[in-house]
Amino acid sequence: MLSNVGKLLRIYSKNCVLNKSSKRFLLSTILDSKQRFCSVMAASTNSSTYTNQLIHERSPYLLQHARNPVNWYPWGNEAIEKAKNENKIIFLSVGYSTCHWCHVMEKESFENESVAKIMNEHFVNIKVDREERPDIDKLYMTFIQLTSDSGGWPMSVFLTPNLHPIAGGTYFPPEDKYGRRGFKSILQDVAKQWRDDPEKLSATGQKVISMLEKANTFEVGIVAELTKGAVPEESCIKLCYKQLSDRFDRTFGGFDFAPKFPQPCNLSFLFYFYAQNPSGNENKLALSMALKTLEMMAKGGIHDHIGQGFARYSTDEKWHVPHFEKMLYDQGQLAVAYSIAYMITERPLFRDVLIDILAYVDRDLSFKEGGFYSAEDADSLPSEGAKYKKEGAFYVWTYEEIESLLSQPLKDNDTVLLSDVFIDYYNVKKTGNVDPQGDPHGELLDQNVLIVFGSEKNTAEKFNLSEDQLKSELETARKILFVERNKRPRPHLDSKIITSWNGLMLSGYAIAAQALRNDDYKDRAIKSAEFIKKYLWNETSQELLHCCYVDDKKENVVQIRNPIHGFLNDYAFLIRGLLDLYDCTYDPQWIEWGNALQEKQNQMFWDAKHKAYNLNLPNDETVLLSLKDDHDGAEPSGNSVTLQNLLRLSTLLDRSDYSEIAEQTLSSFTSRLTRFPLSLPEMVYGLMFHYDSATQIFVIGSKNDAVTKDMLSEIHKLYIPNRVLAVIDDDKTSVLYRKSETIQSIVDSKPSKVNVHVCKKRVCSLPVYTVESLKTMLTS
Repeated sequence: MLSNVGKLLRIYSKNCVLNKSSKRFLLSTILDSKQRFCSVMAASTNSSTYTNQLIHERSPYLLQHARNPVNWYPWGNEAIEKAKNENKIIFLSVGYSTCHWCHVMEKESFENESVAKIMNEHFVNIKVDREERPDIDKLYMTFIQLTSDSGGWPMSVFLTPNLHPIAGGTYFPPEDKYGRRGFKSILQDVAKQWRDDPEKLSATGQKVISMLEKANTFEVGIVAELTKGAVPEESCIKLCYKQLSDRFDRTFGGFDFAPKFPQPCNLSFLFYFYAQNPSGNENKLALSMALKTLEMMAKGGIHDHIGQGFARYSTDEKWHVPHFEKMLYDQGQLAVAYSIAYMITERPLFRDVLIDILAYVDRDLSFKEGGFYSAEDADSLPSEGAKYKKEGAFYVWTYEEIESLLSQPLKDNDTVLLSDVFIDYYNVKKTGNVDPQGDPHGELLDQNVLIVFGSEKNTAEKFNLSEDQLKSELETARKILFVERNKRPRPHLDSKIITSWNGLMLSGYAIAAQALRNDDYKDRAIKSAEFIKKYLWNETSQELLHCCYVDDKKENVVQIRNPIHGFLNDYAFLIRGLLDLYDCTYDPQWIEWGNALQEKQNQMFWDAKHKAYNLNLPNDETVLLSLKDDHDGAEPSGNSVTLQNLLRLSTLLDRSDYSEIAEQTLSSFTSRLTRFPLSLPEMVYGLMFHYDSATQIFVIGSKNDAVTKDMLSEIHKLYIPNRVLAVIDDDKTSVLYRKSETIQSIVDSKPSKVNVHVCKKRVCSLPVYTVESLKTMLTS
């Protein structure tokens, strides 16, 4: 800034041709620049000002807090050493940029000068984006869950200078209220305890870390010792079904009560359980639970009926009022779930919702070069120029807005208004349709969150329309509202591109391409894989990065600053995505890369002592423990997905070492799977795969041959959860030929025409040459 002032002064003194008005303007610019420079210098020397370090970060979440009056630091050695040197407690705040309650705590506490003063005086304050550092989030969230029986974001944890947790929780209101301690009181209490007896708190912190270490290894290491490497019994599968059935909401679908999450891992398990015996009574019930959940979600307010895609979760049991953030990982997993639902049932509803999800991702979460953005915010400004954001402001409607915007008569019935039909179908109310209990801040007062409680048949009959007419009119109405809604200020977009979540979305597009035989989805999947390979993969070291960023100010240039190395889930989810991509492209380069990633993952994350995969690398001195990813929640665990990857790769590439690691992984979770398999439904999916063994389908013929295409189209119509597909031509450079003796023998036999071999339970059929014969074999 000072050099700029000097430049302006030289221009002013030397340039004699400027007219008076230009000189006045230039002089005023000089004085303004000088004044701003002096203000900055004064602020930097004033001990009462704050020194927020987040302005230098790339994370959208950290940048949201860069103007807080809190002396925030990013996670790293500078902050940790400061805590040690000054002997201060660390206050760790973990969240993400599209989190509604994170915004609430920021507004109430972190923007509050009196709260910031306490924080700055007594603590070293660290902000972490949980999406950037899932290892830190996992460690301290485990502590919060063990000590409070709950968890969530924002996560607030107090650490000793040695990073040992001593107290914490999630959201805290700023002041004491309703008998609950407020954030200011908690800050002062912790500061006093540290001041009065730091040794006691240090001892507590050390004990907590010791307990966390034991909790981390008991489920894995000790149980593996006791069971002597035994794979869990098949009874775990039935128990998982029972535990899900006991928690199933038979009215609205989903599992447990409010808040209600999509939980795609549960749906994956139920689909596989059904496929094991489609005629069995329990298996049919499993399918009905999955389909009911997907249908009610599609009708619910968690589904954005105007702009497509799904919100993170609903605050009520009816799927009605969501927290409105939209996460990439939900879209990817739900695209897979709706694809499978359509494969099994061929119901248009599931096809339409699948198309809807991918339309949203392609429009709003896609970077031009192929990567996928992380999320869109729950909160937004209710109007241009508004001072404060409100939750759901972009998505909700008043009765008057709907009535005004859709006041036109129907196309084929000018006695009925489009608004009346829309209001009936989507449950729009004059005083709003949001229960006040689901709106603690009054932000949704008089607003409507669109939801379908009835059916197309009911509304059509009410207005004397055919169902096709109704669908057409509703589509017209949605288009009108979409155009109007896009005039509102958009929610914040988190443009961080995360490898693991991109892997989930890659699977979403690849499996949708198979379910709908859609080449556009296949091409989009290829584009995303190529993006990851270009920006997030180091071919020399064979390692992945966890994320990269898009700089909107520099023509959408991808930036990687202070790179974060990939975690277990980055490898596991991407490998699965690449295997799914092979299944719709039949290009062996994706298996080749997936296999290279699996070998690197085994080298970096496999815990040979405890026989499972660590979430993070063990060489980061700022992370005290290498934890196991051992719960299938909003995302599947890295161990669960890796189990499936190992079983698929071992079959494709004749890798007995992979199947051995898969068995060791299963045995390590025997205790958990025997007692409470519902905590790991995606791993139970892998357990079913292990006991069923793979259904190997070898299609011999060029992938461009018409008969081959017909055979593959028939295969993709069917949901076969343990399917391992290989399309085999005479290319002897392919990884499939080089690694698999089975495929070598098939190629070397020089078959004369296109045929298919199907191998079940390690017994292979005679080749079949027609689509009809193939269908009979696969469905028998």
